[in-house]
Amino acid sequence: MLRFQGISKRYGDIHALRDTSFEVPRGALLGFLGPNGAGKTTAMRSVFGLVQPDSGRVSWGGEPISQAMRQRFGYMPEQRGLYPRMRLLKQLAFFGQLHGLSRHDATAAGARWLDTLGLGERADDRLEDLSHGNQQRVQLAAALVHRPDLLVLDEPFSGLDPLGVLSMTAVLREEAMRGTAVVFSSHQLDLVEDICDSVVVIDSGAIVLDGLVAELRAASPYRYVEVDADNPNAAWYEEIAGVELIDPGPPLRLRVSAGVDPNAVLSAAVRAGDIQHFAFSPPSLSQVFREAVGQ
Repeated sequence: MLRFQGISKRYGDIHALRDTSFEVPRGALLGFLGPNGAGKTTAMRSVFGLVQPDSGRVSWGGEPISQAMRQRFGYMPEQRGLYPRMRLLKQLAFFGQLHGLSRHDATAAGARWLDTLGLGERADDRLEDLSHGNQQRVQLAAALVHRPDLLVLDEPFSGLDPLGVLSMTAVLREEAMRGTAVVFSSHQLDLVEDICDSVVVIDSGAIVLDGLVAELRAASPYRYVEVDADNPNAAWYEEIAGVELIDPGPPLRLRVSAGVDPNAVLSAAVRAGDIQHFAFSPPSLSQVFREAVGQ
């Protein structure tokens, strides 16, 4: 298990991390979320000794993280960490050897990952000759080539097309099923909601939400209503206590208190027009996120 215990880090007057604590068990897929500058990258870099916290502790399996432990970790930074003119397979074999694999095993593992990620036929190409999305796949392969126990990914889906997203999603799920602890940051919150059971939300260096996605959604004080109707009375929803218009639509979108009876909302909507679509649901992860960080 990866554990952050009371981590704090300042850069002058800027609090990058404020008493930050959370855990990533083995076999978990955890989304690490926050606005730009919230402290996500600082926290990730602290796992690898690239940032030294001012206070607190980062541990793996209950022990301080040693260099030997880091040999069993995989890291995918947001900024490209590969050699642009180096050929793909040679590059992956190089990274595999840095993590302790023999040249033969590193080359074989690199070839397997290139095949898995749809780049097997480009093994002898230079990285700079690939599209941004394919370079992202190679970056993932470099983090995975040694079969890590912990995988830390900073914006791994950036620049990927829909097929690339599906491919990377499948890989991350398989790694978690294998027992790898996986933590990744992303601004694609719908994708995080689809992939992850749990999330941690950080804002201005402090954790503002931490838990199972389903429980965080259910715990919100709001519910969201979506209505599509023919010739509706535009003001029908005003009879609902505490209602807030989000989007006049179509479809019409409202925010109401979690305590509002959905049947009462539906009845009011039916009286106003011929309903084609009605939904009453807890907020999506994206909406929970905006509520948590005040957006």
